Amino acid sequence: MLCVMSTPSPQRARSAAAKQQREQAILDAARSLGADRSVREVTLTDIAAAVGMHKSAMLRYFETREQIFLALTAEGWEDWSGALRARLREFVDADPGAVAAVVAESLVARPFFCDLLAQAPLNLERNVSMETVYEFKTVVLGEVAALGSELCRLFAISERAAIDVVATATSMAGALWQMAARGTGLRVLYESRPELAHAVVDVEPQLARILGALLEGMRSAAT
Repeated sequence: MLCVMSTPSPQRARSAAAKQQREQAILDAARSLGADRSVREVTLTDIAAAVGMHKSAMLRYFETREQIFLALTAEGWEDWSGALRARLREFVDADPGAVAAVVAESLVARPFFCDLLAQAPLNLERNVSMETVYEFKTVVLGEVAALGSELCRLFAISERAAIDVVATATSMAGALWQMAARGTGLRVLYESRPELAHAVVDVEPQLARILGALLEGMRSAAT
């Protein structure tokens, strides 16, 4: 009699530690796939295959693919904010151009985070529970407030103005990163046609110019 051997599927995590380990494996797989492609192109099936799980089993750990990437966006905020605040604390004199350059460089150095920044309000917050959105926004607003405190210290601007700077930096970084279309056929087209030269976006210097002008104007208004 022919004996058919089946490949064992990953067992459901039983303990809290095992569940946390499985969740981290899912996040790591999504991060790797999103960095290699783009966030919008990665499906729940792709992530499940990378982890070695069936798609239905993934729902024991995350409600949707959007929740997975929203968790990674929150992680990205914490990583970026912590690193940028450390850089800003090195400044003694508040030079808008220099600070803007540091902010722009810190964002462009995190391309996956820039991609997530664009996707979060458009897609990722739209297919998760309200509890998930609340938890995500709580993390983000905490990091925005922490960054805002550093900007208030440097430029003697209001808390509202500092929050506007952070919001502008992150929203523009996400938008400009999408417009730059790096590594795509669109970018090749833009660069190969002289008449499309204005469509070629160089994210870091453009973001630095925008933020520098914004900080300069806010500092002048505060004095």
